[in-house]
Amino acid sequence: MVNFFKILLIGLFVLQVSCGKDKKISAVDDTDIKQQMIGLYEEGYDELLNGDVLYAAKKFNEAELIFPQSEWAPMASLMAAYAYYSQDYYFNAVEQIEDFLKKYPNHKDRDYAQFILAMCYYENIVDEKRDLEPLLNAKKKFELILTEYPNTDFALDAEFKLELIKDKLAGKEMFIARHYIKSKKWIPAINRFKNIIEEYEQTVYVEEALHRLVEVNYRIGLVDEAKKYANILGYNYDSSEWYKASYKVFNKKYKYSEKKNKKKSKKKDRKKIITKFKTKFLTLFE
Repeated sequence: MVNFFKILLIGLFVLQVSCGKDKKISAVDDTDIKQQMIGLYEEGYDELLNGDVLYAAKKFNEAELIFPQSEWAPMASLMAAYAYYSQDYYFNAVEQIEDFLKKYPNHKDRDYAQFILAMCYYENIVDEKRDLEPLLNAKKKFELILTEYPNTDFALDAEFKLELIKDKLAGKEMFIARHYIKSKKWIPAINRFKNIIEEYEQTVYVEEALHRLVEVNYRIGLVDEAKKYANILGYNYDSSEWYKASYKVFNKKYKYSEKKNKKKSKKKDRKKIITKFKTKFLTLFE
């Protein structure tokens, strides 16, 4: 599970200030500038809960700017980033987090910031067949999380996201390879299918890639190569529809009913952080 507790602590800290404002102000030295900062922070927090995330982010940024030396400044910056992310303002969230990472290189919540940054890129994946940039950016950031924060809950989620990204990259390869087949560009198609079975062997596209290698190699007269891939397909997936299709390549009279592979619907988890934040936070104070 993602460690949402850190963001809850930020909200909890704000609520405590809201409930005992006079006490907190006196504890941190009662000055006008700190009172203004607390007021801005509280206003941003209230508007975040009310759903006006742009106004909330504005107030969090003002709180950071008015007292940048305070320990609240990085917290305000993260809250602004979260506000943007929570309502799909990914471009703004990316800018906010990059600014946070630049200003606070040693902050304890950098792992959380990196995770939100990765998720912003991940949620921007609209059509990986046409635009790979968000996909590759997300992959890079999730790999960074695994490398720099391997023992965190963020790493567990990053590992899962990387598996999904591999599926999408394999899908991109399959899309191009199919296009090459339609254009009768056999060698480029073969190279793409080989790339799928070598680089994305755990994805759902491997079976079809093996079958297409049987099909294309047989078609251009490389029968031994076709048999090699048919044997691999049969050894690993002897009950699959793709193996039956490959068997028919060598046995024309064999009949089978081809079942179209249905793509799994994309499970959007962009609201997971938001849902967990709201559910856990609100129930704490009911």
